[in-house]
Amino acid sequence: MTADTAWQWPMAELDAATANLILLGIILSLSICADAVANRMRLPRISLLVVVGVGVAVVQQWGLGQAGARPLDGLSEPLLQVALVMVAFLLGGELTLARLRSTGPLIVIVSLAVIAMGVLFVGAGLLLLGFPLAVAVSLAAISVATDPAAVSETVHESGDTRFRARLLMGIVAIDDAWGILVFGLAMALLGWLLSGDGGLALAQAGWELGGALVLGSVVGLPAAWLTGRLRPGEPTQVEAVALILLLAGLSTWLEVSALLAAMIAGALVANLSSHHTRSFNEIEHIEWPFLVFFFVLSGASIDLRHLGDALWLTLAYVVLRLAGRYLGGVLGGHLARRQATRLPHDIGLALTPQAGIAMGMALLVVERYPEHGAVLLAAVVASTVVFEVVGPLMVRHVLR
Repeated sequence: MTADTAWQWPMAELDAATANLILLGIILSLSICADAVANRMRLPRISLLVVVGVGVAVVQQWGLGQAGARPLDGLSEPLLQVALVMVAFLLGGELTLARLRSTGPLIVIVSLAVIAMGVLFVGAGLLLLGFPLAVAVSLAAISVATDPAAVSETVHESGDTRFRARLLMGIVAIDDAWGILVFGLAMALLGWLLSGDGGLALAQAGWELGGALVLGSVVGLPAAWLTGRLRPGEPTQVEAVALILLLAGLSTWLEVSALLAAMIAGALVANLSSHHTRSFNEIEHIEWPFLVFFFVLSGASIDLRHLGDALWLTLAYVVLRLAGRYLGGVLGGHLARRQATRLPHDIGLALTPQAGIAMGMALLVVERYPEHGAVLLAAVVASTVVFEVVGPLMVRHVLR
């Protein structure tokens, strides 16, 4: 055999699709390592996944010189959308009439007081500090979201079953649902304020919210009828995946709020189907890999060129959100005077953790207002890491 005919390794050229598959595998592998580190060092795994994403951004933007680039090209947006729709659908499943009756008026009073003070402090504070209207309103709406998993895990670890612990669990069960509603209304209001054509902006806002209600009903009502008529197992899993893909795809195509549509569909299935837990259980079984992609890709979406610009915005947002949460808890205790003596004055600080829904909202704002997107996303990602680290400490402090 001559040198010219020597055998060579038949390695194909690495195209974009193959590179994406390899990167997805690497992301999942890194998530396993992050999970092990989180368990050993008692760190929030969501923060570690976000940090992994920021590391991907560093390698791509600084190491490879691809400034402002996002990994996975066009594949990242569908993955992010599917993950968001899954979370919103599961949140809708928590809004059953039985649960809302059992939560009682106190939970509603405290949660709405915290939301109102948080939105007011963050929005007005950022405007007074000179930040643009789009940034102030967007972050005010994003500030409402809480990470229910972080709060719930901390309460369970403490073993606390007192009134304040039960109150916290009830609040976080509905808190992100309020957040989705507030975010949808804020985006509609912002579009109206920034548009030169008020009538057209109002019509678009109405379609974004009203269309989401219609889409959620059109998908949720048949799903509620179908759930329970399929035998458990693979058919139910196919049904659950079909729901998520339809909601994600149709909401994007129709340009309506995907979060609101998915939440409405989830609420309809939970309230109208006697076997609704099947669909939700199937989604929970497959949710985590998509959430891994979501958190890592959210961190990797940061444009590192704007980190310096986002520093003051991040600090202002963290301080204003903490102040709004604290004063919201004080206001909620004052409004619920009959049981105010049983409420710690700093209960709002226990609602500090913030993760998936907040970053998802930030990514939606980036798509709508790209001129402010890079700075806003960097601020939300950085503050999420802070809130996920500090949040559980706040919950333990309030419970003590």
